[in-house]
Amino acid sequence: MKTAILFSCACLISTSAFGAKSPASDLRKRLEAKIQASGVPAANMSLYITSGEEGDQIILDVNSKKGLIPASISKVATASAALEVFPPGHKFKTSLWVDGDLKDGVLKGRLILLGGGDPSFVSENMWFLVNQFLRSGIKKIDGDILVDDSLFDDVRYDESREDSRVDRAYDAPVGAMSFNWNSVNVFTRPAAAPGKPALVFLDPENGYTKLVNKTVTVAGSVRDIKVERKSGQGAAGDTLIVSGRIGTKSDEIVVFKNITKPDLWSGENLKSFLAQRNVEVTGKVLAGKLPKKAEKAAEAESKSIELVIADMNKFSNNYVAEMLTKNMAAMDAKPAGLAKGVQRINRHLKDLGLPEEQLAFKNPSGLTRDNRLSAFAMWKVLNHLKTDFRVQPEFLMSLPISGVDGTLKSRMKSPKAQRWVRAKTGLLTGVTALAGYAGREDGKVFTFVFIHNGPQEGSRMRSLFDDWLTSLID
Repeated sequence: MKTAILFSCACLISTSAFGAKSPASDLRKRLEAKIQASGVPAANMSLYITSGEEGDQIILDVNSKKGLIPASISKVATASAALEVFPPGHKFKTSLWVDGDLKDGVLKGRLILLGGGDPSFVSENMWFLVNQFLRSGIKKIDGDILVDDSLFDDVRYDESREDSRVDRAYDAPVGAMSFNWNSVNVFTRPAAAPGKPALVFLDPENGYTKLVNKTVTVAGSVRDIKVERKSGQGAAGDTLIVSGRIGTKSDEIVVFKNITKPDLWSGENLKSFLAQRNVEVTGKVLAGKLPKKAEKAAEAESKSIELVIADMNKFSNNYVAEMLTKNMAAMDAKPAGLAKGVQRINRHLKDLGLPEEQLAFKNPSGLTRDNRLSAFAMWKVLNHLKTDFRVQPEFLMSLPISGVDGTLKSRMKSPKAQRWVRAKTGLLTGVTALAGYAGREDGKVFTFVFIHNGPQEGSRMRSLFDDWLTSLID
């Protein structure tokens, strides 16, 4: 009975479509047998695999029209829309402006940091911006730093995300002026002898974050370190409380935590970077707007859009997905809100011909249980990205490579599969997904989508997906 249930609606292609003895038919039967042997009910899955330049040869169809929670493979749709709005080579800009009088290297006035929505603005960009600013001849700012992130609205955590907030880096807030993915690195090393507090470092160090060290060094290889982030009230920054034990023989431990106020975080880091170049700022870091009479003093460009999308897809970065979506919204109205950007994505998906009844797209990162996609709907996006030469190379480059990097670094490492799969992963509690392309030595490329919603453990479903793909490639 289980077999009948499993395949009652699973395979919509008859053997006559390829011929009873065709390689495609044999491959389909092999995959069917593996899926059947897994014991996973078809009702919990939506699977679709094709080959051919236009995807016209259907290898496998298991409930491909059934909408399920897609988790982070939602980012494939976000990437597709972003590449339509921002063509390859597009860059975002972050700038410094001065408002005041300059005399003998002293600015009597304000320095303004203007955010341009760059998701990839990190320490290297800040260093470039500060070094360019130095060439203006300003050695001291006798006034405040204003941070203008008004390109986006002030909603840091959109309601389309999952309701529960966590302080881990993947749940970082969004702002038009953001820095280092709005996350801080906390490094912990053992002291030289047991009984002493461990050595704790924040990277980057600045006036926004306060460190409380409650650790102790012990003998051996113990690695029991916890980091708690507490948000300050008003204009105050965040406090990071590091506690627990670390052994003298333990390697360094790193923990990544998000921050809560992207604008002030960015401004305090600017102030710190200026200090490292011996530029004094006498005032405070404040949120504000760019004065009309201000003059531009320095500008830094982002990575090109294709590299930003790689940041999103390789490591399934939710922050980048929402930053890109607000940037898309900013093309229509400012300040930009996420909902307007999601509308743009949905218009793009409609233009690609995705069936509306198989689609509910509410959050661009997939960090939600409200998104719904069928395997066939996601396949439509992948097939578009495969056949549109204007964006195909850039999108393919953005995907994790099996056994090599990103979220597939530790998966499909066998010689049969390593480097033969490029795909976006998806994972939530009770949700496992994988969507992308698989190649073979004979030159054939398969486009595939696997989505599973059910009680099976994610690790088991990931192993099954990997096994099915390896069988497809072999």
